[in-house]
Amino acid sequence: MVLSSALLSLLLLALSTVNATPITRDGSSSQPLVLASKINSVGATNLAQIDRARTSRLLANVNASAKGKRAADPVSATNAIVSYTASVGVGSPAIRYKLLIDTGSSNTWIGAGKTKYKPSKSSTKTNETMSVAYGTGSVQGDEYLDTVTIGKGLVIQQQSIGVAINSSGLDKVDGILGLGPTDLSASSLSGGKTVPTVMDNLYKSGEISDQVLGVFFQPTSESNNMSKSGELLFGGVDSSKTSTPVAYVSVTKTSPASEFWGIDQSITYGTSKILSSKAGIVDTGTTLVLLATDAYKSYVKATGGVFDETTGLLEITKGQYSALKPLRFEIGSNTYVFSANAQIWPRAFNSQIGGKTESIYLIVADLGDNTQVGFQYVLGMAFLQRFYSAYDTGKKQVGLATTAFTNAISN
Repeated sequence: MVLSSALLSLLLLALSTVNATPITRDGSSSQPLVLASKINSVGATNLAQIDRARTSRLLANVNASAKGKRAADPVSATNAIVSYTASVGVGSPAIRYKLLIDTGSSNTWIGAGKTKYKPSKSSTKTNETMSVAYGTGSVQGDEYLDTVTIGKGLVIQQQSIGVAINSSGLDKVDGILGLGPTDLSASSLSGGKTVPTVMDNLYKSGEISDQVLGVFFQPTSESNNMSKSGELLFGGVDSSKTSTPVAYVSVTKTSPASEFWGIDQSITYGTSKILSSKAGIVDTGTTLVLLATDAYKSYVKATGGVFDETTGLLEITKGQYSALKPLRFEIGSNTYVFSANAQIWPRAFNSQIGGKTESIYLIVADLGDNTQVGFQYVLGMAFLQRFYSAYDTGKKQVGLATTAFTNAISN
């Protein structure tokens, strides 16, 4: 999510394609989209507060939809300090738009930035209107059906596209590319219909043979090559980016986490279990790892972290950092381990979150009032930068694998 000048700005990542030679990556013949990164200055609102605001909106949308009301969906990913944008073409000939990648919503919409939508020969205006609200802004507009081009090789005919008439709270991006489960689109339009997602239509049209989205990020640091910070792969996973096979688990059956890319897991700090077999979600639009209040308090007590009002994060001393124990995420039959370095905010970017240059901040924060029986955690970008993730729409499952950056000391 992109913030206003008074709020925390985001880390924008733009997508570009690799060379035009066709390649195959574990079932996909599409081109990987290479991610580039950029970090901006921030504002006054603390990081944890911003993540909780996003979570509140996610849950509000699901609750509204369950009651048959029109939800304020999709939720923008612009509140996250780590965000990813895709260069997506719309229309014939295609006009390129920079769209935020969001696994927490499923609608795709444009018109927030300077690149305005111009109906072409492939455009069809429907009688539907859209209304979107999120933590730091809103958007209203109309629905069109149009040709969508992702990268250079994937083309979708008659994809539902929301076109903003009025929008606020977005900066330097043109809209959202929704990559969440299809049902999240329910009640987002005036007619109350569910809208086929980009992934749905890529598969239905035969552009991809498997309904899998592979996502690779690497930890962002001052020394990173910011032009090659990761990739997306539509239709499969890229085994050249993983150091173990992708292990899948079914989407949880526990509501409301089941409405998203939700999974069941237990979490252990050192040898102490701080969360036992609970449901939560994996989300590219959240920056931190948010834990249910009881689990968070156990983590605070174990680490000795002290709450910092400015950043909303726990601050620790160098001695406490040296004493940090592994944080283990037990998902399915596998355990994904956070080293001490993985548990802290990248120190090169302390000033971007309003922190002190020499301080050490932890990336685990309190889920707060959003904690409920079926929603005990959010694994945000701090987690996803350490592991390859895959989102299988057809089989309703989420996959994870380690990468060369799982144990990196870039923070």
